[in-house]
Amino acid sequence: MDIELTKDIVDYGIIGILGLMSFLSVWFYIERLIFFKDINLADYKQKQKLEIDLTNNISIISSFGSNAPYIGLLGTVFGIIITFYIMGQSGDIDVKIIMSSLALALKATAMGLIVAIPSMMFYNHLGRKIEVLIALWEIKQKENGAD
Repeated sequence: MDIELTKDIVDYGIIGILGLMSFLSVWFYIERLIFFKDINLADYKQKQKLEIDLTNNISIISSFGSNAPYIGLLGTVFGIIITFYIMGQSGDIDVKIIMSSLALALKATAMGLIVAIPSMMFYNHLGRKIEVLIALWEIKQKENGAD
């Protein structure tokens, strides 16, 4: 085992998963924005059906945002474990190798935050848009009932 193993686990395993989560979060965010732009509130007679359609894929974005830091932290823990294992096996305490390994491990935590922060911003933005669309639907329903 060496520093390359740590780098491979963090880069290809953890960072790869986080990269996929980031891509999907952006994808679902854009998909929802397009859906909201094209929605016709008059097509909905029941509030529950409107809510179901508006909230489709929202929980995925929230899940990515809330779990990305944990996945990044998992990468950091793996990196630290491997660093300690390498130190124990070799018997050498080379500061350069230790610091390089720990820096690679911390990269996973940083990437987890880079995925989580925008994902939660997307989720909150879409949540507000959903609230507004439902409110507009309710206003239209009251107007149509008053006519």
